[in-house]
Amino acid sequence: MSSPNIAAMLDKTEELDLIIKEQEVILLKINDLNEKLKTSPQVVENPDDNSLELLKVWYTQAMNLSNCEANICDLLANQLDALLELQQPSPPLPRLPPLPQQQKRMAKARVEQPKRQKQVKSLSNPSSITGSLEGKEVAAKVMPQNFEKEEWIIARVVCFDEESKEFEVVDEEPDNGDAKEVESGEKKYKVPMRSIIPFPSSNDPTSAPEFSPGTYVLAVYPGTTTLYKARVVRGHNKRKKHDYVLEFDDDENEDGTLPKRKVPFHKVVAFIAEVDGQ
Repeated sequence: MSSPNIAAMLDKTEELDLIIKEQEVILLKINDLNEKLKTSPQVVENPDDNSLELLKVWYTQAMNLSNCEANICDLLANQLDALLELQQPSPPLPRLPPLPQQQKRMAKARVEQPKRQKQVKSLSNPSSITGSLEGKEVAAKVMPQNFEKEEWIIARVVCFDEESKEFEVVDEEPDNGDAKEVESGEKKYKVPMRSIIPFPSSNDPTSAPEFSPGTYVLAVYPGTTTLYKARVVRGHNKRKKHDYVLEFDDDENEDGTLPKRKVPFHKVVAFIAEVDGQ
């Protein structure tokens, strides 16, 4: 058995720290929106309100981040066991209890769980939100033909397939792909619920998540219908400025600098880093 790479382990601990910080941000957003719905539950009856879609996105993000955290912790624990075996042939030590900070987060999650379950119950059934998503533009993760990996595109939700438990979406400006063609020349894809992210309402800046400078997001690159990873330079002001200022990855000028590009608030959604091997 080869010795674990200490440098790689340290990199994973830094990645774990970022995931935990992102979890805390998302939990704050969920709690804030839950309080808003608690005081004004009638807002969900407004056709332009996307509170339920935002909750669904944030709960999905929280679940994915929690899975990433568990995978990294398990990986680090196994690597530490291997190091201890190399140092001294003794029975493996019992796992240490959670750190105080982690205990607080776990206790907080247990206390808040009943409130979350009440919200998740209405969102766990995809058909319950189909009506609010049909006909709307969303960010959809698809696999076009001749592509090595999936990409995020702007798509319009057509319907929800109860049999396959997938959404049928349309790429209204396709270049190519292995999606099903329809008479209008559009391309249709079937994607699972986890591969759909609703955009904020274009006529309601307050419905958009707040991304602070330095945060990574998925945003529609100007002049295209594809979403790319970008870093927030300036967040959108819900009262005055309705645009984000972003720096897109791999968008360097000839001098190596990244141009700052304006993107409307309703074309920006959260980005979740994927753990290696996931």
